[in-house]
Amino acid sequence: MRSARLRRTRRASAVTLVSAMTLTALAACGTSSSDNDGDGASQPSGSTDASAPLDPKTKVSITIDCMPPAAKAAELKEWKEDVAEFNKTYPNVTIEGRSTPGQCLEPPRFTAMLKAKSQPDVFYTYFTDLPQVLSEGGAEDISAYVSDKTVPALKDIDPDVLGSLKQDGKLYGLPTSNYTMGLLVNRKLFKDAGLDPDAPPRTWEEVRAAAKKIAGLGEGISGFGEYSAGNTGGWHFTAQLYSLGGDVVDTSGKKAAFNNDLGKQVAKNLHAMRWEDDSMGKTQLLKWGDLQKQIATDKLGMFLAAPDDITYMVQQLGATYENFGMGPIPGGKNTLAGGNNYMIKKGISPDKIKAGIAWLNFKNLTVGKGQFDWDRAKTDSLPVGLPQPNFWLNESKKTDDAGRAASATMPVANFKAFMADPVPGKAEPPKAQEIYKVLDNVMSGILTNKDADVDKLLSTAETQVNQVLANQ
Repeated sequence: MRSARLRRTRRASAVTLVSAMTLTALAACGTSSSDNDGDGASQPSGSTDASAPLDPKTKVSITIDCMPPAAKAAELKEWKEDVAEFNKTYPNVTIEGRSTPGQCLEPPRFTAMLKAKSQPDVFYTYFTDLPQVLSEGGAEDISAYVSDKTVPALKDIDPDVLGSLKQDGKLYGLPTSNYTMGLLVNRKLFKDAGLDPDAPPRTWEEVRAAAKKIAGLGEGISGFGEYSAGNTGGWHFTAQLYSLGGDVVDTSGKKAAFNNDLGKQVAKNLHAMRWEDDSMGKTQLLKWGDLQKQIATDKLGMFLAAPDDITYMVQQLGATYENFGMGPIPGGKNTLAGGNNYMIKKGISPDKIKAGIAWLNFKNLTVGKGQFDWDRAKTDSLPVGLPQPNFWLNESKKTDDAGRAASATMPVANFKAFMADPVPGKAEPPKAQEIYKVLDNVMSGILTNKDADVDKLLSTAETQVNQVLANQ
Protein backbone atom coordinates (compact mmCIF):
# COMPACT_ATOMS: atom_id res chain seq x y z
CA MET A 1 0.00 0.00 0.00
CA ARG A 2 1.41 3.39 -0.95
CA SER A 3 1.64 6.36 1.38
CA ALA A 4 -0.49 9.49 1.21
CA ARG A 5 2.58 11.41 0.11
CA LEU A 6 2.96 9.32 -3.04
CA ARG A 7 -0.70 9.47 -3.93
CA ARG A 8 -0.83 13.23 -3.56
CA THR A 9 2.28 13.57 -5.69
CA ARG A 10 0.39 11.99 -8.55
CA ARG A 11 -2.77 14.01 -7.88
CA ALA A 12 -0.79 17.20 -7.64
CA SER A 13 1.08 16.77 -10.93
CA ALA A 14 -0.30 17.10 -14.42
CA VAL A 15 0.57 14.07 -16.48
CA THR A 16 3.50 14.94 -18.74
CA LEU A 17 5.35 13.33 -21.59
CA VAL A 18 8.97 12.34 -21.33
CA SER A 19 11.78 12.19 -23.84
CA ALA A 20 12.42 9.27 -26.13
CA MET A 21 15.60 8.59 -24.16
CA THR A 22 13.60 8.14 -20.95
CA LEU A 23 11.13 5.90 -22.74
CA THR A 24 13.93 3.73 -24.04
CA ALA A 25 15.56 3.47 -20.63
CA LEU A 26 12.33 2.52 -18.93
CA ALA A 27 11.54 -0.04 -21.57
CA ALA A 28 14.94 -1.58 -21.07
CA CYS A 29 14.87 -1.76 -17.27
CA GLY A 30 11.18 -2.38 -16.68
CA THR A 31 10.10 -4.81 -19.37
CA SER A 32 7.61 -7.32 -18.05
CA SER A 33 8.30 -11.00 -18.31
CA SER A 34 4.73 -11.43 -19.52
CA ASP A 35 3.96 -12.83 -22.90
CA ASN A 36 1.94 -10.62 -25.22
CA ASP A 37 -0.73 -12.89 -26.60
CA GLY A 38 -2.58 -10.35 -28.66
CA ASP A 39 -5.00 -7.52 -28.05
CA GLY A 40 -7.48 -9.41 -25.93
CA ALA A 41 -7.53 -12.15 -23.35
CA SER A 42 -8.58 -15.53 -24.71
CA GLN A 43 -9.93 -18.33 -22.59
CA PRO A 44 -7.39 -20.28 -20.53
CA SER A 45 -6.07 -23.39 -22.24
CA GLY A 46 -8.18 -26.38 -21.35
CA SER A 47 -10.93 -24.22 -19.81
CA THR A 48 -14.06 -22.55 -21.12
CA ASP A 49 -14.82 -20.71 -17.89
CA ALA A 50 -12.79 -17.53 -17.40
CA SER A 51 -14.51 -16.94 -14.06
CA ALA A 52 -13.23 -20.22 -12.60
CA PRO A 53 -10.37 -19.92 -10.11
CA LEU A 54 -6.82 -20.60 -11.20
CA ASP A 55 -5.97 -24.31 -11.22
CA PRO A 56 -3.34 -24.81 -8.47
CA LYS A 57 -1.42 -27.05 -10.86
CA THR A 58 -0.95 -24.21 -13.36
CA LYS A 59 2.68 -23.22 -13.76
CA VAL A 60 3.06 -19.51 -14.50
CA SER A 61 5.23 -16.53 -13.61
CA ILE A 62 3.84 -13.01 -13.12
CA THR A 63 5.40 -9.63 -12.40
CA ILE A 64 3.76 -7.45 -9.73
CA ASP A 65 4.16 -3.70 -9.36
CA CYS A 66 5.22 -1.80 -6.26
CA MET A 67 6.84 -4.42 -4.09
CA PRO A 68 8.00 -2.52 -0.97
CA PRO A 69 11.62 -1.33 -1.21
CA ALA A 70 14.29 -2.48 1.22
CA ALA A 71 13.97 0.82 3.07
CA LYS A 72 10.49 -0.28 4.18
CA ALA A 73 11.69 -3.33 6.05
CA ALA A 74 8.41 -4.23 7.78
CA GLU A 75 6.33 -3.87 4.62
CA LEU A 76 8.85 -5.93 2.62
CA LYS A 77 8.88 -8.62 5.31
CA GLU A 78 5.09 -8.87 5.06
CA TRP A 79 5.23 -8.98 1.25
CA LYS A 80 7.60 -11.96 1.40
CA GLU A 81 5.42 -13.67 4.00
CA ASP A 82 2.37 -13.20 1.79
CA VAL A 83 4.15 -14.64 -1.24
CA ALA A 84 5.08 -17.70 0.82
CA GLU A 85 1.52 -18.09 2.10
CA PHE A 86 0.08 -17.62 -1.40
CA ASN A 87 2.40 -20.31 -2.73
CA LYS A 88 0.95 -22.83 -0.28
CA THR A 89 -2.21 -22.73 -2.40
CA TYR A 90 -0.54 -21.99 -5.74
CA PRO A 91 2.90 -23.63 -5.53
CA ASN A 92 3.54 -23.31 -9.25
CA VAL A 93 2.98 -19.54 -9.48
CA THR A 94 6.14 -17.47 -9.36
CA ILE A 95 5.59 -13.94 -8.02
CA GLU A 96 8.24 -11.56 -9.31
CA GLY A 97 7.92 -8.28 -7.40
CA ARG A 98 9.03 -5.03 -8.98
CA SER A 99 10.32 -2.29 -6.69
CA THR A 100 10.95 1.06 -8.36
CA PRO A 101 13.62 3.19 -6.67
CA GLY A 102 12.11 6.34 -5.17
CA GLN A 103 8.43 6.85 -5.76
CA CYS A 104 6.57 3.89 -7.18
CA LEU A 105 5.05 5.58 -10.19
CA GLU A 106 5.72 9.27 -10.72
CA PRO A 107 3.67 10.90 -13.52
CA PRO A 108 6.39 10.96 -16.20
CA ARG A 109 7.49 7.43 -15.28
CA PHE A 110 3.91 6.17 -15.41
CA THR A 111 3.23 7.77 -18.79
CA ALA A 112 6.50 6.48 -20.19
CA MET A 113 5.76 2.99 -18.93
CA LEU A 114 2.37 2.90 -20.63
CA LYS A 115 3.73 4.20 -23.92
CA ALA A 116 6.59 1.71 -23.87
CA LYS A 117 4.18 -1.12 -22.94
CA SER A 118 6.67 -1.96 -20.19
CA GLN A 119 4.26 -2.13 -17.27
CA PRO A 120 4.37 -5.28 -15.12
CA ASP A 121 1.71 -7.94 -15.63
CA VAL A 122 -0.12 -6.55 -12.59
CA PHE A 123 0.44 -2.79 -12.36
CA TYR A 124 -0.52 -0.09 -9.91
CA THR A 125 -2.71 2.92 -10.76
CA TYR A 126 -5.06 5.44 -9.21
CA PHE A 127 -8.79 5.48 -9.88
CA THR A 128 -8.32 8.64 -11.96
CA ASP A 129 -5.77 6.93 -14.24
CA LEU A 130 -8.31 4.71 -16.02
CA PRO A 131 -8.90 7.03 -19.04
CA GLN A 132 -5.17 7.44 -19.63
CA VAL A 133 -4.50 3.71 -19.28
CA LEU A 134 -7.28 2.82 -21.72
CA SER A 135 -6.23 5.48 -24.22
CA GLU A 136 -2.85 3.74 -24.35
CA GLY A 137 -4.42 0.28 -24.61
CA GLY A 138 -2.74 -0.67 -21.36
CA ALA A 139 -5.29 -2.67 -19.35
CA GLU A 140 -7.14 -5.92 -19.88
CA ASP A 141 -10.90 -6.12 -19.49
CA ILE A 142 -11.10 -8.54 -16.55
CA SER A 143 -14.90 -8.66 -16.28
CA ALA A 144 -15.11 -12.33 -17.23
CA TYR A 145 -12.37 -13.28 -14.79
CA VAL A 146 -13.77 -11.62 -11.68
CA SER A 147 -16.63 -13.40 -9.90
CA ASP A 148 -17.50 -14.64 -6.43
CA LYS A 149 -15.45 -17.74 -7.33
CA THR A 150 -12.22 -15.82 -7.87
CA VAL A 151 -12.94 -12.95 -5.45
CA PRO A 152 -15.19 -14.44 -2.75
CA ALA A 153 -15.74 -11.08 -1.00
CA LEU A 154 -16.76 -9.38 -4.26
CA LYS A 155 -20.32 -8.75 -3.06
CA ASP A 156 -18.97 -6.91 -0.02
CA ILE A 157 -16.85 -4.40 -1.96
CA ASP A 158 -18.43 -0.96 -2.15
CA PRO A 159 -20.00 -0.76 -5.65
CA ASP A 160 -18.99 2.91 -5.92
CA VAL A 161 -15.36 1.86 -5.51
CA LEU A 162 -15.70 -0.84 -8.17
CA GLY A 163 -17.52 1.67 -10.34
CA SER A 164 -14.40 3.83 -10.40
CA LEU A 165 -12.64 0.96 -12.16
CA LYS A 166 -15.25 0.47 -14.87
CA GLN A 167 -15.87 1.99 -18.26
CA ASP A 168 -18.79 1.09 -20.51
CA GLY A 169 -19.72 -1.63 -18.02
CA LYS A 170 -16.33 -3.34 -18.27
CA LEU A 171 -14.11 -3.89 -15.23
CA TYR A 172 -10.43 -2.97 -15.58
CA GLY A 173 -9.06 -3.18 -12.07
CA LEU A 174 -9.41 -4.33 -8.46
CA PRO A 175 -9.09 -1.90 -5.55
CA THR A 176 -6.24 -1.75 -3.07
CA SER A 177 -7.40 1.18 -0.98
CA ASN A 178 -9.84 4.07 -1.01
CA TYR A 179 -10.18 7.38 0.73
CA THR A 180 -12.67 10.16 1.36
CA MET A 181 -11.76 13.60 2.61
CA GLY A 182 -12.71 15.03 5.98
CA LEU A 183 -11.62 17.78 8.36
CA LEU A 184 -8.33 16.95 10.06
CA VAL A 185 -7.83 18.78 13.36
CA ASN A 186 -4.99 19.45 15.78
CA ARG A 187 -6.46 18.39 19.11
CA LYS A 188 -4.00 20.41 21.21
CA LEU A 189 -4.82 23.67 19.46
CA PHE A 190 -8.54 22.97 19.65
CA LYS A 191 -8.28 22.52 23.41
CA ASP A 192 -6.04 25.57 23.79
CA ALA A 193 -8.66 27.66 21.94
CA GLY A 194 -11.50 26.35 24.11
CA LEU A 195 -12.92 24.12 21.35
CA ASP A 196 -13.99 20.48 21.58
CA PRO A 197 -11.73 18.30 19.39
CA ASP A 198 -14.25 15.48 19.62
CA ALA A 199 -16.85 17.68 17.92
CA PRO A 200 -15.10 19.27 14.92
CA PRO A 201 -17.00 21.94 12.92
CA ARG A 202 -19.79 20.56 10.74
CA THR A 203 -20.51 23.65 8.61
CA TRP A 204 -18.25 26.17 6.88
CA GLU A 205 -19.67 28.87 9.15
CA GLU A 206 -18.48 26.83 12.13
CA VAL A 207 -15.08 26.34 10.47
CA ARG A 208 -14.72 30.09 10.08
CA ALA A 209 -15.66 30.73 13.72
CA ALA A 210 -13.30 28.03 15.01
CA ALA A 211 -10.47 29.27 12.79
CA LYS A 212 -10.77 32.74 14.33
CA LYS A 213 -10.45 31.34 17.84
CA ILE A 214 -7.44 29.21 16.97
CA ALA A 215 -5.68 32.05 15.14
CA GLY A 216 -6.37 34.17 18.21
CA LEU A 217 -3.85 32.06 20.12
CA GLY A 218 -1.14 34.07 18.35
CA GLU A 219 2.46 32.86 18.01
CA GLY A 220 2.09 32.49 14.25
CA ILE A 221 -0.72 29.92 14.53
CA SER A 222 -3.26 29.69 11.69
CA GLY A 223 -6.80 28.44 12.23
CA PHE A 224 -7.46 26.92 8.82
CA GLY A 225 -5.14 26.11 5.93
CA GLU A 226 -5.61 25.69 2.20
CA TYR A 227 -3.54 24.83 -0.86
CA SER A 228 -3.19 27.07 -3.91
CA ALA A 229 -0.33 25.63 -5.98
CA GLY A 230 0.80 22.47 -7.76
CA ASN A 231 -2.78 21.51 -8.75
CA THR A 232 -3.64 20.97 -5.08
CA GLY A 233 -5.53 24.25 -4.84
CA GLY A 234 -7.91 23.16 -7.57
CA TRP A 235 -8.21 19.76 -5.93
CA HIS A 236 -9.33 21.35 -2.66
CA PHE A 237 -11.61 23.90 -4.37
CA THR A 238 -13.33 20.86 -5.88
CA ALA A 239 -13.59 19.19 -2.46
CA GLN A 240 -15.14 22.28 -0.90
CA LEU A 241 -17.60 22.66 -3.77
CA TYR A 242 -18.61 19.00 -3.45
CA SER A 243 -19.21 19.51 0.25
CA LEU A 244 -21.91 22.08 -0.55
CA GLY A 245 -23.58 19.85 -3.14
CA GLY A 246 -21.95 21.51 -6.12
CA ASP A 247 -20.06 20.15 -9.08
CA VAL A 248 -17.02 21.17 -11.07
CA VAL A 249 -18.26 19.65 -14.33
CA ASP A 250 -21.87 19.13 -15.39
CA THR A 251 -23.46 15.71 -15.91
CA SER A 252 -22.55 15.70 -19.61
CA GLY A 253 -18.87 15.92 -18.67
CA LYS A 254 -18.43 18.63 -21.30
CA LYS A 255 -19.08 21.89 -19.49
CA ALA A 256 -17.78 23.62 -16.35
CA ALA A 257 -20.34 23.85 -13.54
CA PHE A 258 -18.62 25.90 -10.81
CA ASN A 259 -19.22 29.50 -11.90
CA ASN A 260 -22.43 29.83 -9.90
CA ASP A 261 -23.67 30.71 -6.43
CA LEU A 262 -22.03 27.68 -4.80
CA GLY A 263 -18.69 28.33 -6.45
CA LYS A 264 -18.85 31.96 -5.37
CA GLN A 265 -19.75 30.85 -1.84
CA VAL A 266 -16.58 28.74 -1.62
CA ALA A 267 -14.41 31.51 -3.02
CA LYS A 268 -15.88 34.35 -0.96
CA ASN A 269 -15.76 32.38 2.29
CA LEU A 270 -12.05 31.65 1.81
CA HIS A 271 -11.37 35.26 0.83
CA ALA A 272 -13.11 36.45 4.01
CA MET A 273 -11.19 34.01 6.22
CA ARG A 274 -7.90 35.09 4.65
CA TRP A 275 -8.39 38.87 4.60
CA GLU A 276 -11.17 39.81 7.02
CA ASP A 277 -10.42 37.27 9.76
CA ASP A 278 -6.68 36.81 9.17
CA SER A 279 -7.18 33.20 10.27
CA MET A 280 -5.32 31.47 7.41
CA GLY A 281 -1.83 32.85 7.85
CA LYS A 282 0.17 35.16 5.64
CA THR A 283 2.19 32.45 3.85
CA GLN A 284 0.26 31.21 0.83
CA LEU A 285 0.85 29.39 -2.47
CA LEU A 286 1.04 26.21 -0.41
CA LYS A 287 1.02 22.71 -1.90
CA TRP A 288 0.81 19.17 -0.54
CA GLY A 289 3.23 18.71 2.34
CA ASP A 290 3.16 22.32 3.55
CA LEU A 291 -0.01 22.07 5.61
CA GLN A 292 1.10 18.74 7.05
CA LYS A 293 4.29 20.37 8.35
CA GLN A 294 2.29 23.23 9.89
CA ILE A 295 -0.25 21.09 11.72
CA ALA A 296 2.39 18.58 12.84
CA THR A 297 4.29 21.39 14.58
CA ASP A 298 1.17 22.87 16.24
CA LYS A 299 1.06 25.89 13.91
CA LEU A 300 -2.23 25.01 12.17
CA GLY A 301 -5.60 24.10 13.63
CA MET A 302 -7.32 22.27 10.76
CA PHE A 303 -7.41 21.51 7.04
CA LEU A 304 -9.12 19.13 4.62
CA ALA A 305 -7.35 15.79 4.29
CA ALA A 306 -7.67 12.03 4.01
CA PRO A 307 -6.98 9.98 7.17
CA ASP A 308 -3.67 8.60 5.94
CA ASP A 309 -2.15 12.08 6.03
CA ILE A 310 -1.85 11.38 9.74
CA THR A 311 0.38 8.35 9.15
CA TYR A 312 2.64 10.44 6.94
CA MET A 313 2.96 13.08 9.67
CA VAL A 314 3.75 10.50 12.32
CA GLN A 315 6.19 8.45 10.26
CA GLN A 316 7.90 11.29 8.38
CA LEU A 317 7.46 14.41 10.52
CA GLY A 318 7.76 13.03 14.05
CA ALA A 319 4.20 13.84 15.14
CA THR A 320 2.08 11.63 17.41
CA TYR A 321 -1.25 9.99 16.59
CA GLU A 322 -2.75 11.28 19.83
CA ASN A 323 -2.57 14.89 18.63
CA PHE A 324 -4.89 14.44 15.65
CA GLY A 325 -8.56 13.83 15.08
CA MET A 326 -11.02 13.96 12.20
CA GLY A 327 -14.57 14.95 11.50
CA PRO A 328 -16.63 14.70 8.32
CA ILE A 329 -16.11 17.33 5.67
CA PRO A 330 -18.01 20.52 6.60
CA GLY A 331 -21.17 20.99 4.58
CA GLY A 332 -21.65 17.25 4.42
CA LYS A 333 -23.41 16.97 1.05
CA ASN A 334 -20.63 15.03 -0.67
CA THR A 335 -16.93 14.47 -0.18
CA LEU A 336 -14.21 13.96 -2.73
CA ALA A 337 -13.30 10.29 -2.97
CA GLY A 338 -10.52 8.41 -4.65
CA GLY A 339 -8.19 5.49 -4.25
CA ASN A 340 -5.67 3.06 -5.66
CA ASN A 341 -5.93 -0.19 -7.54
CA TYR A 342 -4.13 -2.73 -9.66
CA MET A 343 -4.82 -3.42 -13.33
CA ILE A 344 -3.81 -6.34 -15.52
CA LYS A 345 -1.60 -5.69 -18.54
CA LYS A 346 -3.47 -6.00 -21.80
CA GLY A 347 -2.51 -8.95 -23.96
CA ILE A 348 -0.96 -11.28 -21.39
CA SER A 349 -2.03 -14.91 -21.29
CA PRO A 350 -5.27 -16.02 -19.61
CA ASP A 351 -3.32 -18.06 -17.07
CA LYS A 352 -1.32 -14.97 -16.11
CA ILE A 353 -4.57 -12.99 -15.75
CA LYS A 354 -5.98 -15.67 -13.46
CA ALA A 355 -2.78 -15.78 -11.42
CA GLY A 356 -2.79 -12.00 -11.08
CA ILE A 357 -6.38 -11.95 -9.86
CA ALA A 358 -5.66 -14.79 -7.42
CA TRP A 359 -2.76 -12.79 -5.97
CA LEU A 360 -4.79 -9.56 -5.72
CA ASN A 361 -7.61 -11.43 -4.03
CA PHE A 362 -5.23 -12.86 -1.42
CA LYS A 363 -3.10 -9.76 -0.86
CA ASN A 364 -5.71 -6.98 -1.06
CA LEU A 365 -9.24 -8.36 -0.98
CA THR A 366 -9.45 -10.90 1.84
CA VAL A 367 -10.50 -9.80 5.31
CA GLY A 368 -7.90 -10.86 7.88
CA LYS A 369 -5.24 -11.66 5.26
CA GLY A 370 -2.59 -9.70 3.41
CA GLN A 371 -3.04 -5.98 3.85
CA PHE A 372 -5.99 -6.59 6.21
CA ASP A 373 -4.01 -8.73 8.67
CA TRP A 374 -4.15 -6.10 11.40
CA ASP A 375 -2.70 -8.30 14.13
CA ARG A 376 0.44 -8.85 12.07
CA ALA A 377 0.64 -5.15 11.23
CA LYS A 378 0.56 -4.30 14.92
CA THR A 379 3.26 -6.86 15.67
CA ASP A 380 5.39 -5.32 12.93
CA SER A 381 4.88 -1.80 14.37
CA LEU A 382 2.89 -0.60 11.39
CA PRO A 383 -0.06 1.79 11.88
CA VAL A 384 -3.41 0.21 12.67
CA GLY A 385 -6.64 2.03 13.46
CA LEU A 386 -7.09 4.64 10.75
CA PRO A 387 -10.65 4.58 9.41
CA GLN A 388 -9.46 4.10 5.84
CA PRO A 389 -8.83 2.28 3.58
CA ASN A 390 -12.20 0.67 4.13
CA PHE A 391 -14.17 -0.30 1.04
CA TRP A 392 -16.00 -3.14 2.79
CA LEU A 393 -19.73 -3.56 3.29
CA ASN A 394 -21.92 -6.08 5.12
CA GLU A 395 -20.28 -8.84 7.18
CA SER A 396 -16.85 -8.13 5.75
CA LYS A 397 -17.03 -4.61 7.13
CA LYS A 398 -18.09 -5.80 10.59
CA THR A 399 -15.27 -8.34 10.73
CA ASP A 400 -12.64 -5.95 9.41
CA ASP A 401 -13.72 -3.09 11.69
CA ALA A 402 -13.53 -5.38 14.70
CA GLY A 403 -10.05 -6.61 13.79
CA ARG A 404 -8.85 -3.08 13.09
CA ALA A 405 -10.11 -1.86 16.48
CA ALA A 406 -8.71 -4.85 18.38
CA SER A 407 -5.19 -4.30 17.02
CA ALA A 408 -5.25 -0.49 16.96
CA THR A 409 -1.95 1.29 17.57
CA MET A 410 -3.59 4.70 17.87
CA PRO A 411 -6.60 6.24 19.67
CA VAL A 412 -9.43 5.29 17.29
CA ALA A 413 -11.86 7.39 19.35
CA ASN A 414 -10.24 10.45 17.76
CA PHE A 415 -11.88 9.48 14.46
CA LYS A 416 -15.32 8.74 15.91
CA ALA A 417 -16.94 11.86 14.44
CA PHE A 418 -15.55 11.02 10.98
CA MET A 419 -16.79 7.44 11.14
CA ALA A 420 -20.14 8.01 12.84
CA ASP A 421 -21.64 10.10 10.05
CA PRO A 422 -19.99 9.14 6.75
CA VAL A 423 -20.49 11.56 3.87
CA PRO A 424 -21.23 10.15 0.40
CA GLY A 425 -18.11 9.99 -1.73
CA LYS A 426 -17.96 11.66 -5.12
CA ALA A 427 -15.34 10.89 -7.75
CA GLU A 428 -12.90 13.41 -9.13
CA PRO A 429 -13.96 15.19 -12.35
CA PRO A 430 -12.82 14.14 -15.83
CA LYS A 431 -9.49 15.67 -16.90
CA ALA A 432 -8.99 16.23 -13.17
CA GLN A 433 -5.37 17.39 -13.15
CA GLU A 434 -5.87 19.82 -16.02
CA ILE A 435 -8.95 21.26 -14.31
CA TYR A 436 -7.15 21.49 -10.97
CA LYS A 437 -4.34 23.42 -12.63
CA VAL A 438 -6.86 26.00 -13.86
CA LEU A 439 -8.61 26.22 -10.50
CA ASP A 440 -5.25 26.77 -8.77
CA ASN A 441 -5.49 30.27 -10.24
CA VAL A 442 -8.80 30.85 -8.47
CA MET A 443 -7.38 29.72 -5.14
CA SER A 444 -4.12 31.63 -5.47
CA GLY A 445 -5.98 34.75 -6.56
CA ILE A 446 -8.28 34.59 -3.54
CA LEU A 447 -5.53 33.90 -1.02
CA THR A 448 -2.81 36.27 -2.28
CA ASN A 449 -4.83 39.29 -3.41
CA LYS A 450 -6.97 41.23 -0.95
CA ASP A 451 -8.70 42.98 -3.85
CA ALA A 452 -9.34 39.77 -5.86
CA ASP A 453 -12.34 39.91 -8.19
CA VAL A 454 -14.03 36.60 -7.42
CA ASP A 455 -16.49 36.86 -10.30
CA LYS A 456 -13.69 37.48 -12.81
CA LEU A 457 -11.54 34.66 -11.42
CA LEU A 458 -14.38 32.17 -11.73
CA SER A 459 -15.44 33.41 -15.17
CA THR A 460 -11.90 33.12 -16.54
CA ALA A 461 -11.51 29.66 -15.03
CA GLU A 462 -14.85 28.59 -16.51
CA THR A 463 -13.69 29.53 -20.01
CA GLN A 464 -10.40 27.69 -19.58
CA VAL A 465 -12.02 24.55 -18.16
CA ASN A 466 -14.51 24.48 -21.03
CA GLN A 467 -11.52 24.51 -23.39
CA VAL A 468 -9.96 21.60 -21.48
CA LEU A 469 -13.18 19.60 -21.68
CA ALA A 470 -13.59 20.35 -25.38
CA ASN A 471 -10.26 18.66 -26.04
CA GLN A 472 -11.24 15.26 -24.60
